[in-house]
Amino acid sequence: MRSSNNLKASTNTDAPKEAAVIHLYAAAEKIYPRSTFGFFTKWRWAMIWLTQIVFYGTPWIEWGNRQALLFDLEAKRFYIFNLVLYPQDLIYLTAILIISALSLFLFTAIAGRLWCGYTCPQTVYTEIFLWIEAKIEGDRAARIKLDNAGLSSQKLIKKSSKHFVWIALSLWTGFTFVGYFSPIRELGSAVVNLGLGPWETFWIGFYGFATYGNAGFMREQVCKYMCPYARFQSAMFDDDTLIVTYDEARGEPRGSRSRKADLTNQNLGSCIDCSMCVQVCPTGIDIRKGLQYECIGCGACADVCDTVMDKMGYDRGLIKYSTQTAIVNGWSHTQMLKRIMRPRVMIYAAVLVLLVITLCTSLWLRDPFKVDVIRDRGVMARLAEGGMLENVYRLQIMNATESAQHYQLSATGLDGLVVQSDVLDANRTVIVNAAETRGVPVRLQIPDGSVKSGSHAVAFSIHAVEDDATVTEKSIFLVPR
Repeated sequence: MRSSNNLKASTNTDAPKEAAVIHLYAAAEKIYPRSTFGFFTKWRWAMIWLTQIVFYGTPWIEWGNRQALLFDLEAKRFYIFNLVLYPQDLIYLTAILIISALSLFLFTAIAGRLWCGYTCPQTVYTEIFLWIEAKIEGDRAARIKLDNAGLSSQKLIKKSSKHFVWIALSLWTGFTFVGYFSPIRELGSAVVNLGLGPWETFWIGFYGFATYGNAGFMREQVCKYMCPYARFQSAMFDDDTLIVTYDEARGEPRGSRSRKADLTNQNLGSCIDCSMCVQVCPTGIDIRKGLQYECIGCGACADVCDTVMDKMGYDRGLIKYSTQTAIVNGWSHTQMLKRIMRPRVMIYAAVLVLLVITLCTSLWLRDPFKVDVIRDRGVMARLAEGGMLENVYRLQIMNATESAQHYQLSATGLDGLVVQSDVLDANRTVIVNAAETRGVPVRLQIPDGSVKSGSHAVAFSIHAVEDDATVTEKSIFLVPR
């Protein structure tokens, strides 16, 4: 017996224990945002229409004989309506990006995440995809019921139809995106004739897949975990930044009640704890818990809360756009707006205005052509016919206009300096086609022995006949010992 008991004890001790599973993070639950109606929803849809009309429509606008907005990487030219930029003009594109970033900082300091809530592509396409989903599968309750139901022919039809429309829209989005870098009419013809190149096919598919995945599946996960803006936005916020806020002093203590209930006798605030603000939130947060980095400032909770307040017969504005200072001090709308022009905002605005004025002035004064002078390093100096000493150069003339131009060349700096070239006419003029660069070989000659040996400064003057503009570029003339 003792041996048997010992054996049992030994067996129980040596029995393998069940492995414990430790979850490092909670599994994300799918969010089913409820449809909303109201002032901010109308503004959000107005911005959706505006951004998509601009995005899908701009590549089809013609400017002269070309696409109005085209970033032609193969030709190394950026066409922006009547402006043509070359790789040498990268400073202008850099300035535009800096202005865009500073504008984002300014708007964030004033009114929080307006970009995220109304014009960010992730928000815009998520809203469009949700609208398609609601039209095909039904409202929030119907979508939840459909997802929880078992596989059936009705579910299969609805899900297939939704994904078909999503994929079609995503591919059209990818096609439009590539149309900014490859002429969209030629691209469309290649799609119809099944003649797309490998790179066009890849980028249409890649951008389409990104749109389909981000807006159809990842949605709020992109805003919460992938977007860096959500993480550093707090550096641009202060107590006077306009954000979506819940008036806790008015709303608490919350609780359900009838419409005729006396709030004073029941010791209740205006919030009826209906959770509608949570149900409409695209990121699934509860705005009543205070400002959270997941909030994109779309105002959906404010719209639905105003609707509930109307039904209950209470004043609107339990959830609203306000500032933390205004909420604490009970300021009016006018008092709150007076704090907009504070030092931080003034500095942002001043720098932004200065950059915009500088960029516009630079573009206005920008020469319609550029010239680079390259010395022939293979031939430093040589004797030519007639006892002339010559140096050889190559002038790269870049015509940044949309029409062919005549350029007249001359040179100064030494006595008796003569300009010779096989491509110049009798007036020392050369033609450069629209938006093209032409290399012009030029020989500068002086009488041999007219100047002492060494390097001498010379200047090329290139005059655009049609635009009456002149560019001067310096170089050197070498005289051997």
